[in-house]
Amino acid sequence: MPEARSWQIRWWRSAPPVQRRTVRFVAVSTLAGLVAAAGAVGAAGPWDSGQRKAERDRAAAGATPRGERHVEPRYPAAAPVLTGAGRRGAAREGLAAALEPLLNDSALGDRRSAAVYDATTGQRLYGSDEGTPYTPASTVKLATAAAALSALGADHRIDTTVVADGDGIVLVGGGDPTLTARRTAGAASLSDLAGATVRALKARGKDRVRLTYDTSRYAGPASHPIGPNENIAPVSALMVDEGRLGDSDHGPADRSADPAADAAGKFAGLLCAQGVTVDGDPAAGRAGGSAERIAAVSSPPLSALVERTLTNSDNDIAEALARATALADGQEASFEGAARAVTARLDKLGLTGAHVADGSGLDRADQISADLLARLLVRAADPRHGELRPILTGLPVAGFSGTLRGRYADEAAGRGYVRAKTGTLTGVNALAGTVVDAQGRVLTFAFMTMGAPDGDGAVRALDRLAASLTHS
Repeated sequence: MPEARSWQIRWWRSAPPVQRRTVRFVAVSTLAGLVAAAGAVGAAGPWDSGQRKAERDRAAAGATPRGERHVEPRYPAAAPVLTGAGRRGAAREGLAAALEPLLNDSALGDRRSAAVYDATTGQRLYGSDEGTPYTPASTVKLATAAAALSALGADHRIDTTVVADGDGIVLVGGGDPTLTARRTAGAASLSDLAGATVRALKARGKDRVRLTYDTSRYAGPASHPIGPNENIAPVSALMVDEGRLGDSDHGPADRSADPAADAAGKFAGLLCAQGVTVDGDPAAGRAGGSAERIAAVSSPPLSALVERTLTNSDNDIAEALARATALADGQEASFEGAARAVTARLDKLGLTGAHVADGSGLDRADQISADLLARLLVRAADPRHGELRPILTGLPVAGFSGTLRGRYADEAAGRGYVRAKTGTLTGVNALAGTVVDAQGRVLTFAFMTMGAPDGDGAVRALDRLAASLTHS
């Protein structure tokens, strides 16, 4: 052990700065995964320029800051020192040897593609049919998130408002599907909105009103092209608890057929409970141009909405993010307008070639390549695209959180190291995310399959592929 440790110390002091920064990222990325597993989402790595400069200065001085645990690099003691093209060639050969036998697993079906990139250098380390578009299922949410963050920024919030209009009030939906009738920490509360509205009305000497609700911020059909489905509510600018009729916060649930009317009905009940009588039933309508805002609540920041979307594969929030992108870019907030806006934002990020049909991935008309998904994650790791950081912090952690919580039971090497967005439709399986390899590098990857004979078998095969990257 002393000899090995001595080798590691010599390596640390002689390694190029980019490798030392990569090892530091490993420590922080692993810690971030464990934090997310406990239910909190933190920063995915020390990309802030000031912090990185401080770390470079400490590294140059050979010091470990007080309170920070030094993490030894995971390079094998007997590994030869390679540089430049030699290192890249060895990396590619090692990945090919690890991945190709697993990609030949019949459980993956008759079509499969793969792409692996070095997140630090942006170089592709492995590809197999990587440029062919596949149905991405829910991994398209990575594209939706990137577009929304690019268009609006991580701090953007969505308002739900109440305006006074003539002798009545109008509840105006802004497109926040997380507006809640429950007491949920951090979410915009319908009860709080009702309370603020009652106070404003009473200040005007009113204790009786008519209530109208306005969903005009969105356009086009409300029903997803797949039709009524337990995995998504009709898409509306006004809804409460994502149109869920039960207590489930995530996953399939009974869905409201008219989320806006249900939200307005609950709002009317809250007004009455606080001393303001609502005449008749709430009616659909539009706020007039001279209407005056009297109350509002705001969603969590877009960064939190993105993280929740990716961690739990939330279809309702994903569609809201796509429409928010459309509105920011002057497009109609419909399925078609959102698809155009998301595609245009991807093009601006240099991620061309996607065919986007919806924001959630439920539509099989979506077509994205493994190469594009892996490069998107490289963009998210690039400090020049800091606005995309929530894409990384929102990825589920293998064996611990979100849609990967129940996976990797048989792939111990991947638990806590693989962070990835899942994608599943009948006959379609995908996995795209990040992993730390045996050399301390952060890799981005995307594996996509179509035609698998057994969905569970395909999922296990994808998990083996991602876990194998930790040994490369």
